Amino acid sequence: MNLLDLTSLGIAHLPLFLLAGLLLNLTPGPDVLYITSSALRQGVRAGVVASLGITTGCLVHVSAAALGVGALLAASATAFTVLKWVGAAYLCWTGVKLMLARATDGSGWADGAGMAWSQAPASLRSVYAGGFLTNALNPKVAIFFLAFLPQFIVPEAPHKTLAFLLLGCLFTLGSIPVDIAWALAAAWLARRACVRQGMHWLDRVAGAMFLGFGLRLALSDNPSR
Repeated sequence: MNLLDLTSLGIAHLPLFLLAGLLLNLTPGPDVLYITSSALRQGVRAGVVASLGITTGCLVHVSAAALGVGALLAASATAFTVLKWVGAAYLCWTGVKLMLARATDGSGWADGAGMAWSQAPASLRSVYAGGFLTNALNPKVAIFFLAFLPQFIVPEAPHKTLAFLLLGCLFTLGSIPVDIAWALAAAWLARRACVRQGMHWLDRVAGAMFLGFGLRLALSDNPSR
């Protein structure tokens, strides 16, 4: 579909939307932290798989917002609070797990970009699931799409739902190169000897940040109110 087709659907200011999406995707948050921590501990493949899990979670929010579930989260304090506490609990649990991980002597590293935990590396399926849950359980992502995407849809658009879905998919697909770049950078960093020696401290820093994100989410109010 070309630019003219998108305009005919009622999508406006597409270049500005793409630029804003790029800048927003570059902003660090729980998703970027999950990707980089996965790549630091298990290499670039795990980082890429983590980014795909987060992308899937993002697409869930786009679909839900287009179908009205996002509007329910925005309007219902109970629905928002329930999902908020589930998401906050997951982020805090991830953070505590990282902070309590035991350090190794570095002999368990694989391909120069392995991991700092003494237990076996997480399977790629688990890494993917973790990325999915990190995003899908955060109700503020759904509220973000409800607030951000309609700004680029003209009021007289003939197919507002389709325009919303297309913009959401463009935003999400635009995040993939950024996420992979984060994974590549983290995996490269993990191959540095000084980083390998201090991986257990990086785990603790990442754990503290996850815990902080979880507490921040738990203490947040419904942004639509």
